[in-house]
Order: sequence, then structure tokens, then C-alpha cells
Amino acid sequence: MVLGISLQAFTLIHVFISLAGIASGLVVMYGFLSNKTLNGWTALFLATTALTSLTGFLFPFMGGVTPAIKLGVISLVVLALAIVTRYPLHLAWRKTYVITACAALYFNVFVLVVQSFEKVPTLKAIAPTQKEPPFAVAQIAVLVVFVVLTILAVKKCRPEPMTVRKTSATAA
Repeated sequence: MVLGISLQAFTLIHVFISLAGIASGLVVMYGFLSNKTLNGWTALFLATTALTSLTGFLFPFMGGVTPAIKLGVISLVVLALAIVTRYPLHLAWRKTYVITACAALYFNVFVLVVQSFEKVPTLKAIAPTQKEPPFAVAQIAVLVVFVVLTILAVKKCRPEPMTVRKTSATAA
């Protein structure tokens, strides 16, 4: 039991939140690449990605600090930077925001690949210990795609143009 619900139900909730984070993160990535501010999608992405890490800490762990816990901590630090640069700093550090948001999405996709190789029978058969070449190739491919997309996103993401309002002077 976790939070008063069965481990199976909790796992389904965690997976749903994680997939929502990945899906909304891909929409946000599209926004970066097309230089569009997608406020609602961004809020959904940051919230669901944070919830993914936070709910991940609630699973029963045996044997001390695991790689999953370490990645969860790193993800939360990266997300904190993304949230601070996006909201309190109002995108003053726009490139930092884009890089940290893309990194947070990458961490979720990294875990998706790990979980896929653990749970999908066909993938588990070709890489049962996740030390085999197919697993490495998949993770390297995901990393390369995210590095390229992040570089493009940083180049495309420009500050919104400042608009100057013309005021009419009143006659004295």
C-alpha cells in the first residue's frame, strides 16, 4: 500500500502522470522549436514532471539509494531551475529555462526507455539485464535526439519583441 491505495493502483497513477508529463513536454518542445509560448502546456508539463519525480520517491525501495532515487533528485533540481527561470524570473534567463526544461523531459524519456526494456517482453528478451547493445543503442539514440533538439530549441527561442505604446500628449 502507498498513500492508502494498492501498489498496483499507485503504479498506474504514477505511469499516467509520467506519460502526461512526456506528452505535454513534447508539446512544449514543439513550442520551443517554433518559438511559441504555450503557457498552459508548460504549466502542465512542469507540474506533471515534478509529480512524476515526487511520486517516484513513494515507491518502496530496498537497499538504500538507488539510481532511480538519484535521477529523481537530479530531475527535481533541474525542474526547480526551470520553474524559477520560467515564473519568478519571467524568462529573463530564457536559454537556461529551455535547457532545463528539455533536460527534465529527457530524464522522463530516459526512464520510459528503461521501464520499456523492463516491462515489454520483446524488449526484455533482447536486453534482459539492460547491459546489452540494444539497450545502449536505444539510450544513446534518445540522448542524441534530445541534444540536437535542445540545441535547436535554444537557437529558435528568442525573447518576445518589446512593444512600445504610443501615448498621446495632452494639450496643456
